[in-house]
Amino acid sequence: MTSVPHDNKLSPALTQQAQRAWERLDPALLGQLDESGQANLWRLLALSEYLGQVWSRDPEALAQLLLQGQLNEGAEADQYGPELATVMAGCPDETQAMARLRRYRHRALARIAARDLLNLAPVEETLALLSALAEAMVVAARDFLAAHLAPQWGVPTGAQGQPLQLMILGMGKLGGGELNFSSDIDLIFTYLENGVTQGGRRELDNQQYFIRLGQKLVNLLAQTTVDGFCYRVDMRLRPFGDAGPLVVSLAALEDYYQEQGREWERYAMVKARLLGATPTESQALHELLRPFVYRRYLDFSAIDALRRMKGLIESQLRRQALSNNIKLGRGGIREVEFVAQTYQLIRGGREPSLRQSPLRPVLAELQRLGLIDHRSHRALIEGYDLLRRVENRLQALNDSQTQTLPADPDNQLRLALAMGEDNAETLWQRIQQAMADIHQVFRDTIGAEQDEESELGGLPALWQGPGLDVDAEAILAEHGLEATLWPRIRTVRDEFSQRRTGPRGREVLDKLIPRLLQKLARQKDQESVWLRVTSVLATILTRTTYLELLLENPGAARQLVTLCAASPWIAEQLSRYPILLDELIDPVALYQPLPPEGYAAELREYLLRVPEDDLEQQMESLRQFKQAHQLRIAAADVTRVLPVMKVSDHLTWLAEAIIEQVVNLAWQQLTDRHGRPSLADEGRGFAVIAYGKLGGLELGYGSDLDLVFLHNAGAGETDGAKPIDNSHFYVKLAQRILHLFATRTASGVLYEVDTRLRPSGSAGLLVSQIDRFEEYQQQEAWTWEHQALVRARFVYGDDDLAARFAQLRRRLLCQPRDAAKLKEDVVSMRAKMRDHLDRSDKQQFDLKQGPGGITDIEFITQYLVLKEAAACPALALWSDNVRILETALAEDKLGPQAADRLIQTYIDLRDTSHHKVLAGAGGTVPLAERPDACEAVLGIWDELLGDPS
Repeated sequence: MTSVPHDNKLSPALTQQAQRAWERLDPALLGQLDESGQANLWRLLALSEYLGQVWSRDPEALAQLLLQGQLNEGAEADQYGPELATVMAGCPDETQAMARLRRYRHRALARIAARDLLNLAPVEETLALLSALAEAMVVAARDFLAAHLAPQWGVPTGAQGQPLQLMILGMGKLGGGELNFSSDIDLIFTYLENGVTQGGRRELDNQQYFIRLGQKLVNLLAQTTVDGFCYRVDMRLRPFGDAGPLVVSLAALEDYYQEQGREWERYAMVKARLLGATPTESQALHELLRPFVYRRYLDFSAIDALRRMKGLIESQLRRQALSNNIKLGRGGIREVEFVAQTYQLIRGGREPSLRQSPLRPVLAELQRLGLIDHRSHRALIEGYDLLRRVENRLQALNDSQTQTLPADPDNQLRLALAMGEDNAETLWQRIQQAMADIHQVFRDTIGAEQDEESELGGLPALWQGPGLDVDAEAILAEHGLEATLWPRIRTVRDEFSQRRTGPRGREVLDKLIPRLLQKLARQKDQESVWLRVTSVLATILTRTTYLELLLENPGAARQLVTLCAASPWIAEQLSRYPILLDELIDPVALYQPLPPEGYAAELREYLLRVPEDDLEQQMESLRQFKQAHQLRIAAADVTRVLPVMKVSDHLTWLAEAIIEQVVNLAWQQLTDRHGRPSLADEGRGFAVIAYGKLGGLELGYGSDLDLVFLHNAGAGETDGAKPIDNSHFYVKLAQRILHLFATRTASGVLYEVDTRLRPSGSAGLLVSQIDRFEEYQQQEAWTWEHQALVRARFVYGDDDLAARFAQLRRRLLCQPRDAAKLKEDVVSMRAKMRDHLDRSDKQQFDLKQGPGGITDIEFITQYLVLKEAAACPALALWSDNVRILETALAEDKLGPQAADRLIQTYIDLRDTSHHKVLAGAGGTVPLAERPDACEAVLGIWDELLGDPS
């Protein structure tokens, strides 16, 4: 066996990795290597698991690299196309094409990676070759598929009968010729003009042909086989994203960008480049894009657009808890690109030399034109080169798409050695300095917050710590702050100083606190507001990105103070879930909740960003969505943008949107395992019925969900690999739904769900067959269960089930009843509830359960429905109390004075209850504050039902 080299720079773990990979290689080949070749190979095996895997499967690639001189000489960018043409010649089918393409990619990538990891290739060579390889692979795959489809469909043609091909726009780094080692490739598909295919067995419209070709192309490149994949393909930059057709004509593309093109699409199109195109195609695309991307005037609006995009990226980093990201983080690769593209969008209309995709020539032009100085140009170029080399070597370690610096010591050492450093600390210092220099240029270009130091006066001195001789009370008074704040400020300052925030965290906090104090001056009860604000800060002290969010977004800091002053409940939510701070950035969206249908649509779009197979992230996203929109509703509530009825409406629409997606997730999981239940009709045969506050469209903050599950399946079983009985399937579905609601993640529980209103309560089946449900309600249900049915409402399920439930609910509520027995049952149940739940005493009045309170009004409403609906079916139409009472008035079942008193008192009590929650208080008020209208409610109760006490 060949003796192994020794590399004293490797850690024991990296040495073991190299040893394992070495032992999988061909001994005969190893024996032919000289000492230098063995040392290079040993270092490469230690640095990259991917290279060891490639060469163990493809010894010829290793021989070409080390024995035939490929390591010392880089490939030529124009050699990939002809080589791939040879590789793909005579390829019989798509399966074989996948194998040939993937094996060629591994061999070519291994050569590029080896030269890069050993610092034998400049970064320009590496990026250019990676881009050329990707372009050649995409074009070869397209051409193979076109030839493969020709016998059946022929060739697409234009108006003059000329043959057409699929035009492929490479976007992002591929378009700029700066692709990194394990990048996704962003593509847009188009074609010159409409027409039909000719020469095949069948004729097809050009668009339909190109859509089929495009689908096959994405699959050919992206599908994972035993040989891996070629490239992950992202098509979301096309018009209308995932909602749009995969391929549109050039004319349709032009119409879209002229009529609907957005700022971020201008930014994206700066990098657009046609791959494997004819001169006619390139000219047509250039003429289409130039007026959209490059305006004739100096377009400074681009700065705001790019600043907003950068804000969104930083928000996403916080949401995903990412740090040390050399692409998206502060001073990362993206900021260099933003600087270049800012000037391209502003001045490209007047400066043709800026209309190019590659970054380096653009930066050189910016210096030549005097738009950036020599120092900025050097910071951008040198920083960009360093970060791109780090990025490539990170990804070459294991052919994985990452821009996050490793946290474990072995991978830190691997990266440092690949970068020519002996230790990780030295490399980390180089990276930090480069990113700081880049970020300074970025701030100079995009803009930073206005300097407020002069306006802060002596406030910063209050936070500088002991030893400073300051007249604290005078400084506070000068800024409109109460003198009693000073002890509170000192206490918080001393507490925070004991926390490990790091140098950057302390620096940001020292700047942020005086600005928050300044905003506190406009508030009443400043001590309480200060304590709420600092309770939020206490939860993010070690998360510098959130402190920076508040520092660099004065509007967000202002909203933090405003909302903490308005509601302790909101302050608590922000403390528990700091991710909600992102919602403070845009005040317009914060105080403007979505329209009724907006919650479901936005949640569907929100979940599209989460991988389908990542259940944990899906559950977390549902909770984050709920908390974010609940915060918006509360913000609109405390500022009186929304009245109480609308607050409940919005909380209800939010809950219904979440129910829909929870059922979808549970259904997907169950059907993947067991298949679909056998049903007579299309659909899922499943329904969710809301009772209580959700059913009555009267949901409050923190309300639980009273749900009942129904199905309409008959006998039978599911059609999957592990079939189960239909009824068992629906029970498991309901259990899964409850699990998704109740599991506690980092963002807490989604909703507390109560299913005890189902037939037979906790002793009954979790899901009822709808025929059995109706039988139970007709034959076994108690009066209180029919009272509950008054507030029942169908919130999810198939249309036929919705109609069936509406019919049975109406039939049950409209059946004749013994008036005396009904009154006795309702009064008895109300007495039991008051005995167990009423928290009123000699000092306090319970808004909900107290005499004349919310529950008394609800019972009056339910009594009217059950008593009068047989003669007046209109009373059974609605599930919410207000509309039922309005109907009772319209149908002369309730007098105008009584109806108005019940409705207005009900709304006022709920409004008070809502704001008690937001104020962090319980559901009681001092007895002296009990509304006088509650006595009138008791009078109405007495008229209808007798004395309830």
